[in-house]
Amino acid sequence: MTETEFLNVSDAILERIEAACDDAAADIDPHRQGNVLELEFEDGSKIIVNRHAANQELWIAAKHGGFHYRLQEGQWRSTREEGEFFADLAHAITLHGGEPFSFDE
Repeated sequence: MTETEFLNVSDAILERIEAACDDAAADIDPHRQGNVLELEFEDGSKIIVNRHAANQELWIAAKHGGFHYRLQEGQWRSTREEGEFFADLAHAITLHGGEPFSFDE
């Protein structure tokens, strides 16, 4: 994937996350600045989602840890564990927001 393709794909992913947060039952306030999307919750906690173009990775920073994902066989898979980006982010949002959260396919 070229850098331009990665930037386009990651922009679409950040937009998808913003839209899902806007539709969520939990009180989530998304703030995007460049390649960083900050999700702020009612209790003041935050999840940071950003892209790292040099490695073509998506990163999640949450209160339970930091995670890196790379596109592998059509899915954003964890570079360190068995996780998948959207499932892991949904889990983090559920932990922070106190309400069940999922990304509708």
